Amino acid sequence: MNIQVVGVVGAGVMGIGVSQNLAQTGYQVILVDISEAILERAQQEIRKNIRFQGFFKKGENTKSPDDILKNIQFSTDYRFLENAEFVIENATEKWDIKKEIYSKIDHICPKKAIFAANTSAISITRLASVTQRADQVIGTHFMNPVPIKPMVEVIRGYHTSQETITTTQNVLAQMGKECVIVNDSPGFVSNRVLMLTINEAIFLLHEQVATVEEVDKIFKSCFGHKMGPLETADLIGLDTILYSIEVLYESFNDSKYRPCAMLKKMVDAGLHGRKSGQGFYTYN
Repeated sequence: MNIQVVGVVGAGVMGIGVSQNLAQTGYQVILVDISEAILERAQQEIRKNIRFQGFFKKGENTKSPDDILKNIQFSTDYRFLENAEFVIENATEKWDIKKEIYSKIDHICPKKAIFAANTSAISITRLASVTQRADQVIGTHFMNPVPIKPMVEVIRGYHTSQETITTTQNVLAQMGKECVIVNDSPGFVSNRVLMLTINEAIFLLHEQVATVEEVDKIFKSCFGHKMGPLETADLIGLDTILYSIEVLYESFNDSKYRPCAMLKKMVDAGLHGRKSGQGFYTYN
């Protein structure tokens, strides 16, 4: 299937990055969220991100923010997705929210449309179960920041067809992405490992074994990681970290996924990382 129109549900950090990446690579994008204020902020963020990337690409034939934004339609009305051939969902990692979205878009979108869940931990098979197109539901776990990260973790649900996988690979290739295809399991590969690592790093802080800077320095200096686990948590968003850990805890009923009390307290306090200006580090 030759995809030209892509719907994006959710204009948070990931939805903004996905929409920008799609628009920059020739797709017509329909970005949907629940309020005009959220969509206005998304438009401003996309404009700022494009200018920021252009600053580091001087001399290259880069498109202006206006040229790229012409490819994105912003709306609070899900009915605008009626022409979308491929939909990437980026809503909060809460089952009740996602369940409602998939039920809604299943009735609005064309029967041939593919639904790609950009989720951190929720089962793709479970998401597919609330639609009438289980074979056309797939996981696309993008990494943040989306426009500059070259790899996507693609998750095959129980019913996902090979045609859906091939179409998804083609969409990602046009976006400039490679992918690794894994089977469905809560957290998949990346977050089943990463969330445990971050949660354990927070326990180390909670137990006063080391400082934030010391934890991150060990991972960067000893293992060659570009970012330490606590820097990574701030980038992802501590609220997303908590929701993902809770999904893993609920899915496996294993105490190793028990979220640290310090993480819960920080999320309750609104310390969500980069997007809120304060997490384990302070951001201007």
